[in-house]
Amino acid sequence: MNKARKLLLERLFADHGQALLRFVARIVKSPEDAEDITQHAYLRLQKLSDEKELDNPRAYLYQIANNLAVDQLRRGKLHVDYISQQLPVDGGSDSAEHIDHQSPERVLAARQQLQSIYETMDKLPVKCRQAFLLHRARGLSYSEIAREMNISVSSVEKYILQALKACRRKVVWNPY
Repeated sequence: MNKARKLLLERLFADHGQALLRFVARIVKSPEDAEDITQHAYLRLQKLSDEKELDNPRAYLYQIANNLAVDQLRRGKLHVDYISQQLPVDGGSDSAEHIDHQSPERVLAARQQLQSIYETMDKLPVKCRQAFLLHRARGLSYSEIAREMNISVSSVEKYILQALKACRRKVVWNPY
């Protein structure tokens, strides 16, 4: 990394480090996760700034941090949703009981399916993943996503459909 880029990153950290940390903490609701995400955002910006010139490094840094935070939330939400879908339907029993009584094979299969979803999401085009995560993880409507991403509602629909199709192709349903 050349000296100018190193100085740019150091200045960004000095000027915006705490504000970025607060921004991420508001999203993920965990100071520890926010610190990790913020550090990863700077590392990703460093890698990107080595490859190309950035017009607005601060905005790019915040976008990276936001994407990482949304990914973290998505992973947590997907995990909870998946586990709740795998629980047997039994009106009177406590959900925690069922988690303890899962067979090792079922737990392994669930983890493998969840990992497949993570890998699939990571391979999606950036705008496709962003639209999907804004909808599923943050609960934004298609029109809200269109405004935030500065694209048409039709594009949002296409991106989300593309993400869903990719996940469905990758994950093979295996009910025990």
